[in-house]
Amino acid sequence: MAGNIRFDGRKFNEIRTTKIKRNYLKYPEGSVLISQGSTKIIVTASVMDSVPRFLSDTGTGWITAEYSMLPRATHVRNQRDTNRGRSMEIQRLIGRCMRAAFNYEKLGERTIRVDCDVIQADGGTRCAAITGAFIAVFDAMNYLYNQQLIYDFPDYKVLAAISIGIKNGQPLLDLNYVEDSKVDVDFNLVMNEDSEIIEVQGTAEGAPFSQSKLNEVIDLGEKGISELIKIQKNELNI
Repeated sequence: MAGNIRFDGRKFNEIRTTKIKRNYLKYPEGSVLISQGSTKIIVTASVMDSVPRFLSDTGTGWITAEYSMLPRATHVRNQRDTNRGRSMEIQRLIGRCMRAAFNYEKLGERTIRVDCDVIQADGGTRCAAITGAFIAVFDAMNYLYNQQLIYDFPDYKVLAAISIGIKNGQPLLDLNYVEDSKVDVDFNLVMNEDSEIIEVQGTAEGAPFSQSKLNEVIDLGEKGISELIKIQKNELNI
């Protein structure tokens, strides 16, 4: 990495080319193919006429998520995550983010189940899954509204997620796999359209980081997320 130019030619504050294809699959109520650089994820949102037991007879809905990666989504074949360790952590994050984005109580006693399947991984898979999941869930709710299964579209705030790293003191936005494997500090940031933070994950892989550097990272992440939200809003025409 020479100066501010990265392995793929981007500047430190540039996101990867991001594309979202809605209605990617025939059967789900909401589905997208999201690509960020070489990372590609199919996200579906399925409407189910039931809720978890702890919500039975409350009249409120629920949103939950599952996440998995195809064995050849990476350079070499990996075992399927049958123990659900890393996948469990990521899918809980996705579920929390979707429940923070939408007023799911207006669904009635229905669950929207989000499935995020990574078909090609090149860094930032959990973040891309969250960004794509918002679109899929929005379309699933739109299905319920258009079918007059709900009469008020649930309140929402558009949100997206992005990865940030620090290498030799330099923050880098939207990491690909090569960068993610080499940075000193690795962050994932989830934020909504009002610049409210839903989640911050930050871990020092090598050198620790200061509070001032954390603030710098969040500011850089906010820039990237605002660009992603603009893409989402253009896709949804909202």
